[in-house]
Amino acid sequence: MQFRVILFIVITFLVSLSSFAQTQKQLENKRKQLQKEIKEINSLLFKSKKEAETLLSDLDDLTQKINVRSQLIETINQEADALSKEIAVNEKKIDLQEKKLAALKKEYAEMIVTSYKNRNKQSKLLFLLSSKNFMQAYKRLQYIKQYATYRKQQGEAIKATTVDLRALTDSLQIKEDEKQLLIALHLKEKENVSREKESQEKLVAKVKAKEQKYLSQIKRKQREEHKLDKKIQRLIREAIARSNKKSGNRKSSSFRLTPEAKKLEATFVKNKGKLPWPTKKGTVIRKYGKQKHPTLAGIIIQSNGVQVATEKKAKARVIFDGTVLSIQLMPGRKKMVLIQHGNYITAYKNLDNVLVKEGQKVHTKQEIGTIHTDAVTGKTVLAFSLFKETQIQNPEVWIGKML
Repeated sequence: MQFRVILFIVITFLVSLSSFAQTQKQLENKRKQLQKEIKEINSLLFKSKKEAETLLSDLDDLTQKINVRSQLIETINQEADALSKEIAVNEKKIDLQEKKLAALKKEYAEMIVTSYKNRNKQSKLLFLLSSKNFMQAYKRLQYIKQYATYRKQQGEAIKATTVDLRALTDSLQIKEDEKQLLIALHLKEKENVSREKESQEKLVAKVKAKEQKYLSQIKRKQREEHKLDKKIQRLIREAIARSNKKSGNRKSSSFRLTPEAKKLEATFVKNKGKLPWPTKKGTVIRKYGKQKHPTLAGIIIQSNGVQVATEKKAKARVIFDGTVLSIQLMPGRKKMVLIQHGNYITAYKNLDNVLVKEGQKVHTKQEIGTIHTDAVTGKTVLAFSLFKETQIQNPEVWIGKML
C-alpha cells in the first residue's frame, strides 16, 4: 500500500514537471522570437539620415520597438515564474527521494544487522533441520533465497535512488542558473526601455511642435490609400464581368471559374493561417483594421491591409499559386501587382519594377518585383492586401505567424 502511494506521488510530480517543461519551452521560443523581432526592427527601421523630415517616422519606429521590448520583458517574467514553479517541483522531488533513500538505508541496515547475527552457516542449517517435514524445510529454503535476493535488490535500489537524487540536484542547480540569467536579462531590457522612452519623449516634443504638418501628411496618405483600394475593387469588378460575359450571367459578383481554378481556390482556403509571408524577411509596421495612430493622439488610421518593412532591394513574393490579374502604376511611378487565386485576389503595392506579366501563371514564393525604398526615410516597405471578390479581408489571419 505504501509503495502505491509513493508511486502515485512520483507520477504526479513527473506529470507536473512535464507540463512545466512544456510551458517553459513555449515561453523560451516566444522570448527568442521577440528578441529576433527587435533585431529586425533595428535592422529594417531607423534608416533615415534627415531627422527634420522624418521625425514622425522615427517616432513610430521607436514606439513599435518599445512595444515589442515591453512584450519581451513580460515574457521573460512569465518564463522566470514558470522556472520557479519547475524548481519548486524539483525541490519536492528531491525531498521525496531523500526520504525514500533514508527509508531504504534504514531497512538495509536492519537487514545487515539481522544477517550479521545469523551469519553462522550452522544456524541456517539448524533452521532447515528443525523443520517438521519436507514441505516446511523447502519453504524455509525458499525464504532464505528470497531474503538474499531481496537484500541484493535493496542495495541496488539504494544505488539507483542515489543516482536519481544526484541527477535531480544537478538539474536543480542548472535551473537556478537559468533563472539568474533571466533575471539579468530582465534588468538589461528594463534599462533599454528606460533609455528608449527618454528618446521617445524628446521626439514627441519635436513632433508636437509640427503636429499640423504631420496631420496633413497622414490625411493625404490615407486618401491615397483609400483611392487605391477603390481602384483595386473596380479592377476586380471589371475582371469578374469579363469572366462572366460568355456565360451571360452579367449580374454575378463572383468569377466564372474553371474546375482547375475552383480546385486552386479550395487549396488556398485550406491553407488559411499557414500561407507564407509576401517577403522573405520583414516586420509588420502597420496592422490591419482601424487603429489609433502610434504617436499622435486622437488620430484613427484605417488600414485595409498590412505594411511590412524589409531589407533594401528585397523582392515581393507570391503567397500562393495563381495568375497575374493586373499590373498597375501607382503615384510616384511605383507599381502594384494583383494576383488571382480563384475568387481571392492578393495585392502587392509599392514596387519599383515588376518581374511578371499579366496573364502569367505564378507559384508560391515566386518573386514578382523589387520593393521600393523611400529616399527620405530609407525604409523599404511592402503594402499587402487581400480581397475575396471585391470584399476586403484581414490578411493577418491568412498569413502564418503574422498575428
